[in-house]
Amino acid sequence: MTQPMAPAQQKGPVVPGLWAIVGFLVCVELASGVLQGYYTPIFSDIADHLGIRDADVNWFEAAQLILSALVVPLLARLGDLIGHRNVLLISTAVTAFGSWMLAFSPSFTTFLIGWALQGAYVVWLPLEVAIIHRRTAASGQQTVLTRRAAAFLVAALETGVIIGALTSGALVEATSMTFLLSLPAIVVTACFFVIWFGIEDVRGVSSGGVDLPGLGLITLTLGLVMGGLIVVRLQGVDSLLAWGLIVLGALSLVPFIRYEAGQSEPLIDVRLFARPDQWPIQLTAFLFGMSVLGAQIPLSTFARTEPAEAGYGLGADAGFVSTLIGLYVVALVIGALTLPLVARVVGARGAMIVGCLLVALGYALFLPFHDSTAQALINMAVAGIGSGALVAALPAAAAAAAPPERTGFATGMTNATKTVGGAIASAVFAIALSATGSLEGPEEGHAALGGYLTVWSVCAAAALIAALALFVIPKEPQEPE
Repeated sequence: MTQPMAPAQQKGPVVPGLWAIVGFLVCVELASGVLQGYYTPIFSDIADHLGIRDADVNWFEAAQLILSALVVPLLARLGDLIGHRNVLLISTAVTAFGSWMLAFSPSFTTFLIGWALQGAYVVWLPLEVAIIHRRTAASGQQTVLTRRAAAFLVAALETGVIIGALTSGALVEATSMTFLLSLPAIVVTACFFVIWFGIEDVRGVSSGGVDLPGLGLITLTLGLVMGGLIVVRLQGVDSLLAWGLIVLGALSLVPFIRYEAGQSEPLIDVRLFARPDQWPIQLTAFLFGMSVLGAQIPLSTFARTEPAEAGYGLGADAGFVSTLIGLYVVALVIGALTLPLVARVVGARGAMIVGCLLVALGYALFLPFHDSTAQALINMAVAGIGSGALVAALPAAAAAAAPPERTGFATGMTNATKTVGGAIASAVFAIALSATGSLEGPEEGHAALGGYLTVWSVCAAAALIAALALFVIPKEPQEPE
């Protein structure tokens, strides 16, 4: 009698309460998506509200990228020490505070500070993956369940992006800016209580404390490099100050790596980074950030450019750009939700490689096919499916390749490296499009088509290099599905 019952038992709930927790975390990712999609359609209105030029809005992105790159290692380490749920609460509280600052900011400076603080949300998805990975530890299906849950979380994230973009676009003409900016703050505040009541408090399993000297050294490195990249964007490729900062930042990695390698509980576990099942994942996140974070503004400005004026472009209005973004987000959702199916056929490593190849193909298609809206939609759909798979797969793969006491660190660093990759690409793309001073927008002049071809080539090449790097990862053993 026991033999026939075994298959039925395997089909039952492997981890009691797991999907209830995933449901609460889906709410958090919906809020994350709202934050990422809500403000994009109304940036010009925000600029008018603050009395600043559209070009000054780029300072918001720069400030948030800097804070994101700096806080993720710290928060990820704290998650391993005091519990991932507790750090999720802390980061949500900081994000809510920053969001309320935006609603009531009287000036550019206070808005900039609020926008930077809001960047604490970037650690949400890695912490959520770490929570799920920890909860499924005794299931015998840890990697499979984590990957499935991550797919649902990413789908919720991208759904939130669509909801946020549609909501702000519909309300911007019908209400005051203070009320409009209060809505995402309300959503994030509600998220805090969802986490508080819905996620159990499990203490961290890592020992030791926070590596403050290591934090100082990585802050110095990232601060110098990011500062140099911002100066490149503002002063151009000929700026000696910019390149001096970047070189100093690169050189400061040497004492940082030496110091961290000698610590028993480092902030950045450089030995873990060097493992063949970990560094390709982190490198892939870095290279993936170049397209998923760095290429969106160039794609938007290309679509808005009038062919009669520049000899290229789609001559699209803001409505079509929203459609293009919407299709891309839908493709991301499809990529995330089909990840478990693809991984079942080709394995987790194979699924990530397929995702990288799709991103490479999507951007490579832009090189010969960029003359019509249909071509742009197809290209973005292909790249979007691959991107969705990678957004879901990377933190899950990093968690699977890390020891239990370092899962928060490993998943968090996928977001940190992705952010740094996006920041570097943003500067490179600004240089490529510098014939117009692309920060001022297409109405101030037009870059040469070669600048956009450079953007798409870099994105395609980065994704292809990532696919090759992933072959270094040892092929994982099959887990029961």
